[in-house]
Amino acid sequence: MDLVRRLRQFVVVAEEMHFGRAAEMLGIAQPPLSQSIQRLERELGVELFDRSRRQINLTTAGQLLLAEAPALLAAEERIRVLMRKARNGEIGTLRAGVPPETPAVTLQALLHGLAARAPGLDVDLQELTTAEQVRMLAEARLDVGLVHHPVPAEALRTGPVVEVRLGVVLPRASPLAQLREVAPADLAGHDLAIFPRATAPGWYDEILDVCRRQGFLPRRIRHAGNPEFLLGLVLARQCAAFEPESTARREPRVAWRPLVEPVLVRRTSAVWPDRSAHPAAPAFARVAADILAGPVLSTPSAPPPEQPRPWSVVYPPDDFPDRSG
Repeated sequence: MDLVRRLRQFVVVAEEMHFGRAAEMLGIAQPPLSQSIQRLERELGVELFDRSRRQINLTTAGQLLLAEAPALLAAEERIRVLMRKARNGEIGTLRAGVPPETPAVTLQALLHGLAARAPGLDVDLQELTTAEQVRMLAEARLDVGLVHHPVPAEALRTGPVVEVRLGVVLPRASPLAQLREVAPADLAGHDLAIFPRATAPGWYDEILDVCRRQGFLPRRIRHAGNPEFLLGLVLARQCAAFEPESTARREPRVAWRPLVEPVLVRRTSAVWPDRSAHPAAPAFARVAADILAGPVLSTPSAPPPEQPRPWSVVYPPDDFPDRSG
């Protein structure tokens, strides 16, 4: 910006009251400096220096400009800093989507991680299904989303993918809960509790395809939109669900058992538009991946064995097999 550059040069000349010394301090020759000050005077329509004597002096206009210059230059620097932060995604608002089943501790860690990287960034976190996020990203109503794959990849960038092995969630009273591992075929005769297909169509179809290939044809499919309702279906009916172990920790009356083979792996990552991407989207993706791939965050679990267990009024103590097998 020529005006700002010339204004900075003017301040140096006004402070030194000598074009030669000012040119030396600025690291330029004296003739270009004199020409630059003359252009500034023509642009402002005033004379800034009285050159009628051997020693230059500031005119009234020059004195007024010198008084205003520090504030003008400081404002220009602030604009540059703000624009750099905006370019780097450190300020502004980031509209981010997360799955409805995301635990509170994960949300807290995600927001704290983003705040540590960009304290001035306002994160508008929205509870949205994978399908809703993909649609809103396409409509430019969302900047970044945390989705379960597979999703349509057209016009989307994908952050680091985190894989989580799924197991079977069963009532603790179920005979299958006595096993160390469960094969999908062992679930014959059970209903399957699963999220509605509209939530994440690609992931829903993949789960049912794996069930068919592994010999499990659910007697009935029951849909649950949130983890609490899903766990309720598992407890209230002859129902099984494929979930991460962390989901089972929310309810002490259910057991989680790994599958005989890791045939079901949930893949999660951040996605954002390929064009006109929000500068903070890649940072969101990295923070989310670090949290999801890190140590399992604490969730409500059963009290230590030496303490009374409140659910023993529902199931006698002998009905709780050791989790290790």
